[in-house]
Amino acid sequence: MKILGHSDLHITPVGFGSWAVGGSWQFGWGEQDDAASIGAIHQALELGINWIDTAPAYGLGHSEEIVARALEEWSGDRPYVFTKCGIVWDEKGKVDYSLKAASIRRECEASLKRLKVEAIDLYQAHWPADDLAETLEGWSEMAKLKKEGKVRWIGASNFSVEELRKCGELAPVTSLQPPFSLIKAETADALLPYCRDHGIGVIVYSPMASGLLTGKMTRERIEKLPPDDWRRQNPEFQEPKLTKNLELVDRLRQVAAKHGCSPAEAAIAWTLAHEEVTGAIVGARNAGQVEGTTGAAKLKLTSEDMALLQGK
Repeated sequence: MKILGHSDLHITPVGFGSWAVGGSWQFGWGEQDDAASIGAIHQALELGINWIDTAPAYGLGHSEEIVARALEEWSGDRPYVFTKCGIVWDEKGKVDYSLKAASIRRECEASLKRLKVEAIDLYQAHWPADDLAETLEGWSEMAKLKKEGKVRWIGASNFSVEELRKCGELAPVTSLQPPFSLIKAETADALLPYCRDHGIGVIVYSPMASGLLTGKMTRERIEKLPPDDWRRQNPEFQEPKLTKNLELVDRLRQVAAKHGCSPAEAAIAWTLAHEEVTGAIVGARNAGQVEGTTGAAKLKLTSEDMALLQGK
C-alpha cells in the first residue's frame, strides 16, 4: 500500500470504481443490476481492495446509494470511501456544473446522507469550472468542509497544473484524479511530475480506457453497445482511432500471455508502473470482472514490456 499524498490514507494499488454502478444516465453505461453491483463491491473487498471511488453524478445519486447498501451488508473492515462534487442536475436529470460555494455545501450534505457516513474520506472536485475564480471559490469551500470535519481530505479531478497550483495556494491538494492509460498517456508529460514534486497523490481513472483495453472489446461488441451507453459516442471507439487502439490491444495480449494475466491487468499495471501513481481506479459491473483485474497490483512489467506497449 501507498500513502495518498500528504494524507493518512494508506491505499491499495487498485481501488473500486463505481461509475458503471450508477446505471443509466446522461453519461452512463446503460442499465445495471444493483445486486450485481453489490456483488462486485463485495468481491473487491474480499480480494483486499480498501477504497471505493464514487460520485453523486454517477446515476444521479444512485451509485452513492449502492455503495452505502453494499457497505451496510459488509461485515469486514470498512474501506475508505471517496466521492466528488461539482456536477449537479435538475429535476429532469439534466446535468450541469457548479463549483459555487453554496452548491458545494449542498452536494456535500446530500452525499453524506446517501453514503450514510459522518465524514467523507476524500472529497474531490469532479471538474474545474470554466472560470478559475469559481474553481477557487469551490476549493475554498471544500477546505472549510475539511475544517468542519465533514470531509477528511480534499482532492481534485481533471485539473490542470495551473489549477492545481492556484488551489494549492489556498489549501493543500491531497490528490489528483486524472485520466491515464496507454491511450491517454499524455498525462505523464506535465501532471505526474508536478504531483511528484508537490507531494500530491495520484489516483488515475480509466486505466483500461473504459473497457477498450480489456481484450474483450471487439468491433462487433462495440456495434452492439446499448443506445444509452456513452461509449457509442466516444471517438476512441470509432474510426479512425479504433483500428490503432485495437492494434494496441493485440500488444497487450502479447504481454499478458507472457505473464499469465489478462490484457486488462497488463493495461492497469502499465499505469501503476509510473512511480507518481499512487493507485488506479478500476470499475466493474459484476464479481467476475473484479477477479479479472485485481492481479494488476502484483504484476511487474519489464522495460521490454513497457516499450512494446508504447509501440517502441
